[in-house]
Amino acid sequence: MPDTTILGLPITTPVIVGSGLLTDQERNVRKLISRGAGAVVTKTIHPNPPQGLDERILRLPVGMLNSTTYSKRSVNHWLQVLRSFADDKLPVIASLHADSPAELAALAKDVEAAGSRALELGISCLNEEEGLEDDNPDRVYAYTSETRNSTSLPLSVKLAIGEGMQDRVRAAIAGGANAVTISDTISGAAVSPTTGGLELDGVFGYSGPGIKPLVLAAIWQLRRRGIDLPVLGCGGIASGQDVADYLNVGANAAQVYTALHTDMYQTLDRILAETRELTAPQNTPPARADREPQGAMTR
Repeated sequence: MPDTTILGLPITTPVIVGSGLLTDQERNVRKLISRGAGAVVTKTIHPNPPQGLDERILRLPVGMLNSTTYSKRSVNHWLQVLRSFADDKLPVIASLHADSPAELAALAKDVEAAGSRALELGISCLNEEEGLEDDNPDRVYAYTSETRNSTSLPLSVKLAIGEGMQDRVRAAIAGGANAVTISDTISGAAVSPTTGGLELDGVFGYSGPGIKPLVLAAIWQLRRRGIDLPVLGCGGIASGQDVADYLNVGANAAQVYTALHTDMYQTLDRILAETRELTAPQNTPPARADREPQGAMTR
């Protein structure tokens, strides 16, 4: 794949590492980039992350449930780390959220001052205590527009598929988003075979192969309806073919995350190699030796 840009970042592969526990540490982010990721999205930085929650991961045969929310590292810690990334000109996208649009705008301004080059607004996490019962266009517009008014950085708004998604995407566009990331985790549950109750004690975020067909359909439908801003596809990516599928339905790049919870660096290496093979320009077949060059004189 030729060099291109996503959120103003030059990338040499459409494979981006998405936000999550694996990107909560500076050393992981740096190593993922050194292994060839086009960019890495940080764990979501929040000025007031929920405290005292039982945050866990449950592996399933077809993906993963997680009850995690935001980074527990302080904003000051992250500002220092982001300055370090900026000094080294690393393709890092800072994921941000806050309790109100005004707080998110203030955080974005601080992150820009630290040298960050791109943002992803992680406003659709459903794992907080109250859940995310009423994600709606007005809410998306409020968070996006307030942030846009505070920073000139390119930003993507991360949204979950589901009812009213196209209206939420249009609200993000109206609020000044440069891109959208589709999809955040969706509601999922697993039943404990021993207790009969819900694993993790509730309904939490599901990610993995089962979400991929739903996200592919959502992106395809966005393109069919004329929405042409960049889309970062996210959900169930575990191979280069998955990346190619996202590109074929209209995504500009693909975020891989859940698959990296198994053999993180080796899995990334494999996906990158498969993606290179599938997206490489086709070589022009050599001319036949018995064919005269075009325009040659004949007798």
